[in-house]
Amino acid sequence: MTFQRRPRRVSVLSVHTSPLEQPGTGDAGGMNVYIVETARRMAERGVEVEVFTRATSSEHPPVAELAPGVLVRHIAAGPFEGLGKNDLPSQLCAFTAGVLRTEARHDPGHYDVVHSHYWLSGQVGWLARDRWGVPLVHSAHTLARVKNAALADGDQPEPMVRVIGEDQVVAEADRLIGNTDSEARELIELYGADPRRVVTIPPGVDLDRFVPGDRTASRRALGLAPDAVVLAFVGRIQPLKAPDVLLRAAAEMLRRDPALRARLVVLVAGGPSGSGLAAPTSLQALAAALDLTDVVRFLPPQRGHGLVDVYRAADLVAVPSHNESFGLVALEAQACGTPVVAARVGGLPVAVDDGRSGLLVPGHGAGQWADALRAALRRRDVLAAAAVGHARRFSWDRTTESLLDTYAGAAAEFAERQGVPAGMIAL
Repeated sequence: MTFQRRPRRVSVLSVHTSPLEQPGTGDAGGMNVYIVETARRMAERGVEVEVFTRATSSEHPPVAELAPGVLVRHIAAGPFEGLGKNDLPSQLCAFTAGVLRTEARHDPGHYDVVHSHYWLSGQVGWLARDRWGVPLVHSAHTLARVKNAALADGDQPEPMVRVIGEDQVVAEADRLIGNTDSEARELIELYGADPRRVVTIPPGVDLDRFVPGDRTASRRALGLAPDAVVLAFVGRIQPLKAPDVLLRAAAEMLRRDPALRARLVVLVAGGPSGSGLAAPTSLQALAAALDLTDVVRFLPPQRGHGLVDVYRAADLVAVPSHNESFGLVALEAQACGTPVVAARVGGLPVAVDDGRSGLLVPGHGAGQWADALRAALRRRDVLAAAAVGHARRFSWDRTTESLLDTYAGAAAEFAERQGVPAGMIAL
């Protein structure tokens, strides 16, 4: 008989971005939020979590406490600055050595499971799994074959080294976690994943932090007029996330209704990322070209209550991504009572209840988006009422419990295959 047991200590691998980084710029985004929120909740349940990430500054301490029971270990692998994600495969050997050396300082069986995030981490996790004799659980977050099938204009396709690397990780992982059933199918159909090893676990939302509030107060905090028509984009500024779609739609709305200019405000909260780093002011240039400089307000990535204020102040939040494995911004906005207009891609049809908590747009044309935004504005109160209820179906507590169950199941099967007891404490 196979007994499922809860882990004592989890090794989380996040090679290319640290959970200590501010989401919304560089490579920090929804994956960072996912790691932070689930790690904290695991620790609250008595599970120790150690997150390994690449050191990108000489000022980073070797070990930092993210929260009680959660440590972040900075591993030296290559120069601190000047390396993009596409440069990191050359540093995976150095990173892996740092991870293995850390474990070697402890008694055997220090970690009970390895959870890797993104394909780069999966490469490291595959080797750690074999060295430590524990199961590898992997979350892809995005998939190269899916991204390359839906590239934005001017965006660069994901390199073949990533496609091959993803194939290898999918073949090796003891469990593969998809954010949605759609992502689970992509792992099976595009990567040949064993369906028995694929699990769907939706991400969550912080239901204590993201709650409805005083919209007038939030607008006052941001210097917005109480009667403004506010459309918001929150996230990394890069072609994949498609903030340009919102700007083009806003220009089309003004073309159709010039009087709207007196009230329209487009908030863009985020920083350049990915291929957007090559032209960090391109969105500002587009705003000028579209004659929107008096309409668009650019904000840096928002922390704490500042992010909540952006969501609450907006009439609508737009998520026009060309690909999105889930779309945490959509959930956060809805939890604050703000409807979402999103592209009908990836996991967004799960994050947004089309016609009830927001609207999904089947393309990225300016006319389509202008139509959808105007329709959502007309129905805003009805959509807002349903948005909070939809968001409350998702929570990080639920995600964390599902992850712990998945770890336990993977460990039990791994131990059975190896013919040794699973190194976990009983539930």
